[in-house]
Order: sequence, then C-alpha cells, then structure tokens
Amino acid sequence: MGEVTRILFVCVGNICRSPTAEAVFRHQADRAGWGGMFSVASAGISGIHAGESPDHRTQRYAASRGYDLSRLRARQLGAEDFDRFDLILSMAVDVHEEVRRLQRLAGADAIEASLFLDFLPGHEGRDVPDPYYGAGDGFETVLDLVEEGSHSLLRTLLKRQGVFGCGC
Repeated sequence: MGEVTRILFVCVGNICRSPTAEAVFRHQADRAGWGGMFSVASAGISGIHAGESPDHRTQRYAASRGYDLSRLRARQLGAEDFDRFDLILSMAVDVHEEVRRLQRLAGADAIEASLFLDFLPGHEGRDVPDPYYGAGDGFETVLDLVEEGSHSLLRTLLKRQGVFGCGC
C-alpha cells in the first residue's frame, strides 16, 4: 500500500456539500478496500456554523443512501490545513477562489487545490450546487454528483499511487 493521501473537502459553511463529500468518499474508499490509503476531512471557508452538525436535511438524504454524517461537526478552514492536507477540493468556484487566496497567504503553493468536480469528466469547472436554500431535490443532486465525483476521484488517486484493478 502506498502513502496516505490526506484530502480536505471545502464548501461555504461545512454543513451540506463538504461533509457529504467527506462521508461519501470515505465510504467508497472503505467499501473498495482502500480506505487505509486516505485520510479525509471537511471544512468551510466561513466559521458561521462551527461546531454544528451537518444540516438535518443533508443528514436525512445522506442516510437514505447509507451515509452517516451524524458524528461530523462543522469547522472553518485554517492556515494549518495547508500543512495538514495533500489535496484540498472545493465544492464551488467561489469557494475555490477563496481557498486559493488563503493558500497564497499561507505560502503553500505546493499543496494541490482544485475543484472537486474537476475529477469528474464532463463536469470540470462546475459547482456542486448549494442545496441549503432549496428543496429536497437539491440534496439529491448533491448526492448524485458527490457519489459520481468520489468514485472518479478515488480511481484517479489510486492510479496516481500505481494501484491498478482497484475494484472501485
């Protein structure tokens, strides 16, 4: 097994999109038998929800697909995250711009920071839409994109580490 890749998923408040990505990616990696190769977490560019559980709707829709987000707590992205993680994935373009600004301030140019959906062919440069102010179908859309994106991300990262026939 290769070196552990440390991944941080980032959105605005860390109560909808990024905790969903954290839970889904962890679940997929574990299910495929490669969970030990990854350390995953999530954060928000804002600390407005720090310490809170993911949004109740996020938890409900995620649970309907077998993902448990109940133990996750929102936190704000900090300068130390640029030392702690190898890959920082933003769930939206505006979030990515703020992550890149903070990355420059931290002098952490070597850290790979990109959009989450850049790893899903055909969705490069796009946002995972924020479901917070919408209806239930928005949470389903987030789950659809995060499941597909996590699968593609897992395959990409395993290939980078020289793992072929990953079973994912």
